Amino acid sequence: MLSAIHNSLFGLTTIPSTIVSVAIMVFAGFLMTRLGKLLRLPNVSAYIIAGILIGPFVLDLIPDTVIDGMGFIPDLALAFIAFSTGEFFRFSVLKKSGAKTVIIMLMEATLASVLVFVLARAILHLNIAFSIVLASLASVSSLTSTMMTIRQTGAKGEFVTNLLQVVALDNIFSLFAYGIAISVAMTIVTGTNSFNAWDIARPILINLAVMLVGCLFGVLMKIMMPKKRSTDNRLIISVGILFAFCSICSIINVSPLLGCMAMGTVYINITDDDKLFKQLNYFSPPLLLLYFVRSGASLNMKVLFGKVGAFGATPIVVIGILYLVFRVCGKYLGAFLGSLASRRSPKVRNYLGMALIPQSSVAIGLATLAQRSFESIGTEEGFIMADALLAMVLAASVLHELIGPSTAKAALYLSGSYSDKLEDLVQVDEKTPDGIPKPPVELLIERIHAIQQTLPPPTLAAENEKAFTEAAEEHHEAIFQRRQRRHWSRR
Repeated sequence: MLSAIHNSLFGLTTIPSTIVSVAIMVFAGFLMTRLGKLLRLPNVSAYIIAGILIGPFVLDLIPDTVIDGMGFIPDLALAFIAFSTGEFFRFSVLKKSGAKTVIIMLMEATLASVLVFVLARAILHLNIAFSIVLASLASVSSLTSTMMTIRQTGAKGEFVTNLLQVVALDNIFSLFAYGIAISVAMTIVTGTNSFNAWDIARPILINLAVMLVGCLFGVLMKIMMPKKRSTDNRLIISVGILFAFCSICSIINVSPLLGCMAMGTVYINITDDDKLFKQLNYFSPPLLLLYFVRSGASLNMKVLFGKVGAFGATPIVVIGILYLVFRVCGKYLGAFLGSLASRRSPKVRNYLGMALIPQSSVAIGLATLAQRSFESIGTEEGFIMADALLAMVLAASVLHELIGPSTAKAALYLSGSYSDKLEDLVQVDEKTPDGIPKPPVELLIERIHAIQQTLPPPTLAAENEKAFTEAAEEHHEAIFQRRQRRHWSRR
């Protein structure tokens, strides 16, 4: 049956083949999340596994031409992720603890990169260009997985605030680090063996320019979406602006991540409109699904279980496992030392590193960009490094997503950021003024009343809905009374 599907699909012309392939990718990703739910796997891991299964090295249901033709998906998906990150860069919050957060971020991101570079270069003796790029990717933390865990648990408080700020700054640091690393790596691989300060400054200046353009697009988004604009048109305009910005970045061959992050930061600070971010969160899931499923489908399994050619004698899958171990050690130790240096509370110091383990979306996106850069060299060495880097990062991402959300959830629980116990949600006096312990039923009633007092007052929409319902009931009652009077008058 699978061979028949394969032959039918590969025999189609371009447009039908693409449409059918996209449908297969969507349903494969969805069905794998159902299985992943039973196994308690995160959706990201389920999508990647689904892509591997339908990819060319297992079931081979997706033609290579379709996978290659969907190369624009990573840019668009990462643009939505980066834009949503900007929501957590409110200036009012950053003013209170911005400097301390930067210290923590620099410590954990730098230490993770240093340990991974030591692993790749000094221990495994990999190619130096490969080692530099791999080390730059180690600093990335997954905002997507972290946010999904926070929303699932309903966590809040000091620990959550610190975590979100550190993860968001992580992505900025990682993008600058990647820009420098890929420039140095390309110089080494192309054999010029000579680079000056401009080689380092150029990617930094380009990313700063992209951030500036992103800020201008954030202002443009605000101008084009006044309050009177309908919800549908707001979604159309915001998506159109994100697509337009991505097209500009694609033309100049620059990642849209920093610019979209700056766009989201400017927009939230000049409008305080968090509804748009929620609306985009409803729009983006199919796009993110295609992104991760395609990433899994493009995974070269032969490279994964092979060796890195001239760059070492260790299989890629082993390098991926070691990469995970060294990165986790760097993240935890760096977060601990950074929290200690910035005098954070013991809860932040002890558990923040556990919540920084997830790594998927941005790391895969940067690995995809690095793959393009290495392939553009056109040499055998470049193609080998391109396949090896993407395969290793994808394998490591699956491992990170298997353990990362669980450790993040444990960190939120151990830090006291959430609890599933009613007595932890609200505090009441457990004894009477006379010192007599209150009955359990009385304590339960008092806690429920205390929670009700913390709930926000009814919104205008709720009041309008109530008024509309009351008016409808009165109208229905009036009609009923008239019908009754007519009935009795006829008799």
